[in-house]
Amino acid sequence: MSHTGLSGDRIFLRGLTAECIIGFIDWERRVKQTVVVDLELPVDCARAASTDEVTETVDYKRVAKRVLAYIEASEFKLVETLAQRLAELLLAEFALDWVRLSLSKPGAIRSSRDVGVTIERRRADSAAPR
Repeated sequence: MSHTGLSGDRIFLRGLTAECIIGFIDWERRVKQTVVVDLELPVDCARAASTDEVTETVDYKRVAKRVLAYIEASEFKLVETLAQRLAELLLAEFALDWVRLSLSKPGAIRSSRDVGVTIERRRADSAAPR
């Protein structure tokens, strides 16, 4: 089932937290760091509500498990790369037309709570996941 979200309805997941190798400084390549992900995904809430069946919506538990597993197995230098690859994966594996994703590294910059990126990607514009 394709999730177009033409109505503007969205499912969100906030504060998914995982540990991975992320960074380009030598010590960052040896120590897992925390990353936090927020997601917005298109959904037709009216259709899902009319049937009360998970098959008519985005199964956010499956999405969360897949995102966490992917992050924990990843090793990237840039948060930009991890965010892009996550977006590509979600678009492909969950038949989503678009995804909005924020990814941050808490404590990466002294005197800052976190640093990160927010991206929006559309399936029509994306390449195959790597």
